[in-house]
Amino acid sequence: MSNELSVSKLDEFFRSFLDIEGFANDAALNGIQVDNDGSPVKKIAFGVDAAMETFEQAAALGAGMLFVHHGLFWGKQVRIAGNLKQRINFLLDHNICLYAVHLPLDQHSKFGNNAVIAQLLELENIEPFGVYAGRKIGYKGIFSKPVAIDEAVKKISFMGRPPAGIFPFGKKECANAAVVSGGAASNVRDAMEEGIDLFITGECDHSVYHDCLESKLNMIAGGHYSTEVWGVQAVMRHCIEELGIDAQFIDIPTGL
Repeated sequence: MSNELSVSKLDEFFRSFLDIEGFANDAALNGIQVDNDGSPVKKIAFGVDAAMETFEQAAALGAGMLFVHHGLFWGKQVRIAGNLKQRINFLLDHNICLYAVHLPLDQHSKFGNNAVIAQLLELENIEPFGVYAGRKIGYKGIFSKPVAIDEAVKKISFMGRPPAGIFPFGKKECANAAVVSGGAASNVRDAMEEGIDLFITGECDHSVYHDCLESKLNMIAGGHYSTEVWGVQAVMRHCIEELGIDAQFIDIPTGL
């Protein structure tokens, strides 16, 4: 395929493998959020968050599209004012299309955040896990040999950044694990019901601390950002391989 593609062709490409229409309960607006003027896209930037800093770096790279996990619109009417207006103006002024994919990217069995983390952990017999917005978006599996929680942390830490929290309340060595990235601490209760030794998510949540402690369940809160870099990077590699288009990941960690 050409390494210069229209936004509509890129939209078709993303929809060919990401189930953008299949997540009616997603609070996010998936797909094109801000279009360009119809010019062909020569370079795609990939990032986690639709923030001004991400936009500025995308413009500096000469990107015609920015693909993010967390977009600008989240299921409710908003006034185009303040920071939102400034962000949209910046995209329009620099002719950058903003493309956002939330739950379809978390859920994807190959390119999703959770699937990639399961691969990093070298889990076997991988199955869907963790219902969110009416569908299972995470994955669970078994280790070929028991894994200590510190070893699991090393496998999934992005750029060596420390996790937001480690809660070693269970077995010293884990036979299995389940993953739901981002703000999915409540799925720890699914892990308890299914006999999981190690649950991995992004954010810590005070409300599940004692449940984990009393159920003797290990939990790693890897950080919302650090557990959600994997999907956009996997899609980026797929774009490079399939489309031959120039692409680059923008790393802007929040520490959260």
